[in-house]
Amino acid sequence: MAANRALIEKINALPSERLSEVEDFVDFIHQRDQDRAITRAAMAASGPAFAEVWSNPEDDVYDDL
Repeated sequence: MAANRALIEKINALPSERLSEVEDFVDFIHQRDQDRAITRAAMAASGPAFAEVWSNPEDDVYDDL
């Protein structure tokens, strides 16, 4: 919690016109995390469907390449 307090103190020390930059950066981090979570969920959801396509006797020859 000391780190949180230190960060808040640093933010409070910024000029008011810089606070929007901090807010934009925080929004960017949140959006990036959401995008990554969506990507991971999509990959996990599509894995079984792709496994059926990729795991077949006709394509086994490519496993040795």
